[in-house]
Amino acid sequence: MATVLRQHTLFPPSDGQRDLASAAEALHSRTRLVGPDGTEIKLPEEVFAALREVVEALSNGLAITIAPHTAQLTTQQGADMLNISRPTLVRLLEEGEIPFEMRGRHRRVRLTDLLDYQERARVRRRTELDELAREAIEDGSYDAVDHFPRIR
Repeated sequence: MATVLRQHTLFPPSDGQRDLASAAEALHSRTRLVGPDGTEIKLPEEVFAALREVVEALSNGLAITIAPHTAQLTTQQGADMLNISRPTLVRLLEEGEIPFEMRGRHRRVRLTDLLDYQERARVRRRTELDELAREAIEDGSYDAVDHFPRIR
């Protein structure tokens, strides 16, 4: 039987925050999962870690989305995920920074490609900041400013 993988968003329950908080606390130590019929289910470590993250996010009032890496997103969904505007994402797509497919007149972006771009951008920012700090240390300006400069 083939399993259909689909995107699914979970929202924190309007009631039951106490139950979620208890579950989040319990999941910090290895617990066992017992099915409705009393059958004990052994979870691989990766599944256990994912379950812990889901419960912690929900207990903190955050919605989460579970999606297969092959999921294709609209440009608005992709922009929301990257926390950028849709026009900025479209520019990145058109510049070749992120691969995309056309479905009729609409662009679709794979989740894996967005995650890859997000990681590349994070590494690029970190490298650039390290370089700026190195240059500031070399030219002596790193410790020179101890306040915000006046602009008016």
